[in-house]
Amino acid sequence: MYCQSILDRITAGSREILGENLVGVYLHGSLAMGCFQPRKSDIDLLVVVEGPIPQEQKLDFMELVASLNQEAPEKGIEMSVVRREHCLHFVYPTPFDLHFSPAHLDRFRRDPRGYLRDMQGTDPDLAAHFTITRRYGIPLWGEPVEKVFGPVPKADYLDSIWQDVAGAADEVAENPVYVILNLCRVAAYLEEDAVLSKKQGGEWGMRALPAAWHPLIARALHSYATGEPMEPDIAAAQAFCSEMLGRIQARMD
Repeated sequence: MYCQSILDRITAGSREILGENLVGVYLHGSLAMGCFQPRKSDIDLLVVVEGPIPQEQKLDFMELVASLNQEAPEKGIEMSVVRREHCLHFVYPTPFDLHFSPAHLDRFRRDPRGYLRDMQGTDPDLAAHFTITRRYGIPLWGEPVEKVFGPVPKADYLDSIWQDVAGAADEVAENPVYVILNLCRVAAYLEEDAVLSKKQGGEWGMRALPAAWHPLIARALHSYATGEPMEPDIAAAQAFCSEMLGRIQARMD
């Protein structure tokens, strides 16, 4: 598997640092779904624990993750530490004990203990991450997925993915590939109850959406597959977002 060395070391480090508190380390996202693109994808991980983590263990764990992030592909590692009770008996928005992504790296380096103090709370994105994990997740170590992650209510998953696309028209110029493919997979969920990757969402769009949008979706899929930049006609991309958001909202009402 791509990034296997990083996955092996983060798993071994999790076991060493978290000890008996560790329930498991679970890979989700594009690597688990077979559509990882080194220039477009991050390494998505959920680390599940039984109970609270002492601050010194948190610090050691974050140092491990931040160090391995330097070796990761361009978008880095995105990781959340969550408790088994909230995985098995789902709560929304979902509590987390620790989170990391490259966007937070400078903050951690400037003030590690302040970061640990503040980086806990709730995250609506975890509803989507748990849903993907239940469908596609790979246990790198620990108990089977089905024994750790309980069902996520459809209403919570829908709210989570809606929050991710609600600002699509404003965001598509800056991040067209993500926005276009994400809109397709949200529509696929609402129309066919399909939980898809971004790549699968784009492929669904090529089958299910009007032919007028196929060239735009095809360019997004090509960019996602190759890592080449996409420079769409912004007016056309925003028109696509407007139509898709209307289509999604009509299904949500």
